[in-house]
Amino acid sequence: MKHLKWIGSLLVVVGTLALYACSKEEAPAAASDDATLAEQALSDQAAQEAVDEMAQVAEESTSDTLEVVEESASEAEPEDEAIVLALAEEPTAAREWQFKEGEHYVRMVPTQPTVGGADKIEVAEFFWYGCPHCYDMEPFINEWAENKDPGVRFVKVPASWNALVSLHAQLYYTEEVLVRNGTIKDPAGFREAVFQEYHRRGNRMTTEEAIEKIFARFGVSPEQFRNTWNSFEVNQKMRVADDLSRRYSISSVPAIVVNGKYRTGAGEAGGYPKLMELIDELVAREGLR
Repeated sequence: MKHLKWIGSLLVVVGTLALYACSKEEAPAAASDDATLAEQALSDQAAQEAVDEMAQVAEESTSDTLEVVEESASEAEPEDEAIVLALAEEPTAAREWQFKEGEHYVRMVPTQPTVGGADKIEVAEFFWYGCPHCYDMEPFINEWAENKDPGVRFVKVPASWNALVSLHAQLYYTEEVLVRNGTIKDPAGFREAVFQEYHRRGNRMTTEEAIEKIFARFGVSPEQFRNTWNSFEVNQKMRVADDLSRRYSISSVPAIVVNGKYRTGAGEAGGYPKLMELIDELVAREGLR
């Protein structure tokens, strides 16, 4: 009977994942918590040290007369209160986490490289313009990115499973370079236009020429497009994205990786709003290191 319950739970998880992710197979071809245990151990050690310190103070004070204690009761009380408050706050230092490792996210061992440096906690979204779930998640992840902590770096990493998906990855990095140098003035509008081109207008953008027309609508000249599209910078970015996809074992999108250590998605979290909460919690975990 236990085996039947376990199998039933597994089927529910698999079904939930299918609602929120596009897998490699779906992409068309071209035409228990270790951190919590550690925090509890640190909390117990800190509490024990505080108790030992109080005991030592008590022993040293036995040689003093009662007059020293009575000399100013108003001054002694704040000291007593400070000690009591420190002991009372110590047990609450260990934060209770909403999400569980192995159920809502996977911890990658060993930790993998990130796109940027170690100066910030990195949140990477792996996506594909042709994935309807990535399109559905856009407003949620965009709102989260606008309100993220200054110590967090958000990067988008396009998937590159086959020729068509790789073509769209090249589209994204061409866009990224042209946004950075100021040629594309409205990056959010451009991304929305690309998503709509695929999902609303039925334009699968299977050729370089079809993609160039979209850039032209945003003021990019043919020369600017070709020079950027074929540039070393764009090719290098695509190699890095492909390498990270393999290192992170990205088999479906959208997928979220926090600091090269935690991998998750909307299916595991329980929906897009919950995924945003999970991202914040994983960022908080990294902030405790």
